[in-house]
Amino acid sequence: MSTIQTLKGFRDFLPETMAVRSRVINILKTVFEKYGFSELQTPTLEYAEVLTGKYGQEAEKLMYLFQDPGGRKVGLKYDMTVPLARVMAQYPDLPKPFKRYQIQPAFRAENTQKSRYRELYQCDVDTVGTLSPLADAEILAIISDALTGLGFKEFKIRVNSRQILFGITKDLSVLQSIDKLDKKSANEVKQELSQKGLSPDEIQNIFAGLDSAKPDPNLTQIMDIAEKLGARNIEFDPRLVRGLDYYTGVIFETMVTEPKIGSITGGGRYDNLIKSLGGPDLPAVGTTLGLDRICDVIEELTLWPDLPKSATKILVTIFSQDLYSPALILSSSLRDAGINTELYPDASAKLDKQLKYANAKGIPYVAIIGPEEAAQNEVKVKNMATGEQKCLPEQELISFFS
Repeated sequence: MSTIQTLKGFRDFLPETMAVRSRVINILKTVFEKYGFSELQTPTLEYAEVLTGKYGQEAEKLMYLFQDPGGRKVGLKYDMTVPLARVMAQYPDLPKPFKRYQIQPAFRAENTQKSRYRELYQCDVDTVGTLSPLADAEILAIISDALTGLGFKEFKIRVNSRQILFGITKDLSVLQSIDKLDKKSANEVKQELSQKGLSPDEIQNIFAGLDSAKPDPNLTQIMDIAEKLGARNIEFDPRLVRGLDYYTGVIFETMVTEPKIGSITGGGRYDNLIKSLGGPDLPAVGTTLGLDRICDVIEELTLWPDLPKSATKILVTIFSQDLYSPALILSSSLRDAGINTELYPDASAKLDKQLKYANAKGIPYVAIIGPEEAAQNEVKVKNMATGEQKCLPEQELISFFS
């Protein structure tokens, strides 16, 4: 029999890991909705013609493209931006500006390594239908607000503009090489440009242009508005490119100091993408917050050491078959009061086994109704971390958790 395992680049998320991921998602949703964004979801599969020709050759090499059983050419979505553009083309009567967030998986045939997976979860937030620099600045403020809310202290939001880069070169192939400067040395990138046919003078002029570049008036205004909205740690970086072809204006990317994990957010303005899909001519700006990398950073830096392993507040044990009914009634009362309660399912299990079960799951409290407690109409509550026990009437137990 072959080894039982997941596909390379795909993962199971067990309950303890999901506790972190769920809290991240809840924090991000709270921030997104605080700024007036509404949730959208799109299918996992799109027609291949929707996905191809939008990202650039490097990205298309990573796409999962195939024929379905009906002979249709389809693909797993590579990101959330192109599906959003398809939605805007398909539903032209949506109110504008259209402000949406989307938290779903995307799929890329990556060479897997730390924090680089083939199924990755993206948390996108985008505004469609306005050229206002406020829309761009608001995305930067959301990034800052979200990372601060997650407990990140050391992060840097790098910003640039495709318009500044196009003033240096309009060759997207050259920009794709420049985009590698945070992973390769300048000499390695220069060698790559030489292999693409650029002369030494052309390469020198490109690097001189990068070294002398300054924020243009539009980018300066965006950065100023973002700071007034409360965004922090924004830094102009003329070597920031973002590898996808569809960007047209401001671009941004967020890095953390530790661990060395690459970017944890990335995005920018893409004003021509919706029109390229046959939809209306609508400008758009947005960003992705990478759920997987964010969770990796939280776990590696132990940012949430006190996060409960389980959402369950209390395990109601069954002392014996004779005391089954009081345990059922108590469980219902706790749940009716909004307290996450698990009832141990086996009335024949010894109490010690039930307590070990609570410990293994990280359930902080256990309720016990033995003969003495039943006679006094009380419940014994045990704190599993400290071992402290006390007897309370049912109503006081409910108040204890309220």
